[in-house]
Amino acid sequence: MAKVEALKLASDHLREPLASELENDESRFSNGAVQILKFHGSYQQSNRDHRHRDWSMMLRLRSPAGRIPAQLYLALDELADRYGNGTLRATTRQTFQLHGIPKQDLRMVLGTIVRNLGSTLAACGDINRNVMAPAAPYTTGGYPAARRLADDIAALLTPQAALGAYLDLWVDGDMAYRLRSTAKVRKVNRQPAPSAVHSGDEQEPLYGSRYMPRKFKVGVTVPGDNSIDILTQDLGFVIFTDTMGRLVGANVHVGGGMGRTHNKEDTFARTADPLGYVQRHQVLALVKAVVALQRDHGDRQSRRHARLKYLVHDRGMDWFKACLSNYFHGDIRPLRKEPTRKLEHYLGWQRQGDGLWFVGLPVMTGRVAGPLKDTLRELVQRYRLELRVTPNQDILLCGIASNRKRDIQDRLDAVGLQESALVEPTASHGLACPALPTCGLAITESERTFPDVLARFDALRRSLGIQQPLLIRMTGCPNGCSRPYMAEVGLVGSAAGHYQLWLGGTPGLTTLARPVLDRLPLADLEAVLRPLFSHWVRTAASKSFGAFCQDYTTEQLQDLLGTTGFPPAA
Repeated sequence: MAKVEALKLASDHLREPLASELENDESRFSNGAVQILKFHGSYQQSNRDHRHRDWSMMLRLRSPAGRIPAQLYLALDELADRYGNGTLRATTRQTFQLHGIPKQDLRMVLGTIVRNLGSTLAACGDINRNVMAPAAPYTTGGYPAARRLADDIAALLTPQAALGAYLDLWVDGDMAYRLRSTAKVRKVNRQPAPSAVHSGDEQEPLYGSRYMPRKFKVGVTVPGDNSIDILTQDLGFVIFTDTMGRLVGANVHVGGGMGRTHNKEDTFARTADPLGYVQRHQVLALVKAVVALQRDHGDRQSRRHARLKYLVHDRGMDWFKACLSNYFHGDIRPLRKEPTRKLEHYLGWQRQGDGLWFVGLPVMTGRVAGPLKDTLRELVQRYRLELRVTPNQDILLCGIASNRKRDIQDRLDAVGLQESALVEPTASHGLACPALPTCGLAITESERTFPDVLARFDALRRSLGIQQPLLIRMTGCPNGCSRPYMAEVGLVGSAAGHYQLWLGGTPGLTTLARPVLDRLPLADLEAVLRPLFSHWVRTAASKSFGAFCQDYTTEQLQDLLGTTGFPPAA
């Protein structure tokens, strides 16, 4: 098995060698400890802009549906200033990251997060990650049920033995801070399950002592709302509710994922396949079953090939359904019909449905810093507002009384977030990963250059009279953290200053884009895209850019680009 599999097996349910190395005076962890540290929600990083290695830790929270209570947000804000690099970062998986935490302060920072209603357990590592759901705090329709199901799934997939190790390491074993289960989870765990679901490890009954072959991602949404990129999830649920908002069942999709490696054809981005419809009382049992199936059959020899998407792709859905019957004895029915999916952003002022308001704030690349950070802290302190992080790296301020709207908007005006600026089209659609200087996998820039890239796209649109917004996503490497392979225009780092160009995703995030160029110099962005955009305006201006691209073969798109001298995608 792969080396990391042996590390997990020997870790005493994710304690060692991390626990021992927390006690030494080194400025960094060993490679073995780093692998275990990921399960606790942290990556070791260094600033690649510096010639010397200045090691620090990134911490990522676990926040189902993106919910951040006021107390937790204020703690994060202070920790970022006192121990980190002074910023918070909203991620594409609906949570916050802290950057720049020295190793010697990690226990203090992580313990403070736990003591203020937060957790980082399983935010990284080979385990179920943060469970996504629409961030909007609507109190009507299926939204409350979607949030509740996300909480239930997060509780269901919380590791048991690893939770004990987590509390031991970060809050001296204080069980008062354990992650609480929910009534539905306790009920499903009391019910008899097929024997194959049990891992054979009594301390870690679902995951076992080696946990998952790779990360596992779950998302929940309501019909028509595709804010969570449902087809990029390992396991995705579109829930249906009755007139009272109670869950009645869900359409299920399996096998999505974005990560890939350049020049490795056995790695690829993939959208999830439909599995079927399950009734409400079977949803959580199905979650356990799919996790257990991937636990047992996912590739543990090649980490590059270990995600559920490869299992589904290689074996096929017929095999998957047959194998799933060993883990799930429920009834899987044909899919229920859904409305057209749309990428919802929730920006600007909107009613929650309970007499209160929320306001959605666009946050460029999710980086909360400077005056915006100061203003958010002041507003949360004054009004005890709950925050929600969206999958688009934006922030919702929730629970606002009508008589406070004017004061809040005045304070937002002071940092450039006037009401008219809350819904700017292209910027509100853009995603970028952190990339350089902190990500060790980054090949080139993403977050730092993305504002300029968006401005260049906007200038190009204006020069050609294009009114429609564009869904643009950018990464510094092919791992796909900002889900560029679903964008109308995806820029994927392939060399310093160069990007693989992907075209043809759709505004509703329903279609995978295609690689068109392998190494587009960022400096030549306009020269390359202008001919294609011009053709779009002349021939199909009423269509979205992604739909326009789907009318052409890859070779035809290459011919329409200004690409003399640039290699096409393989």
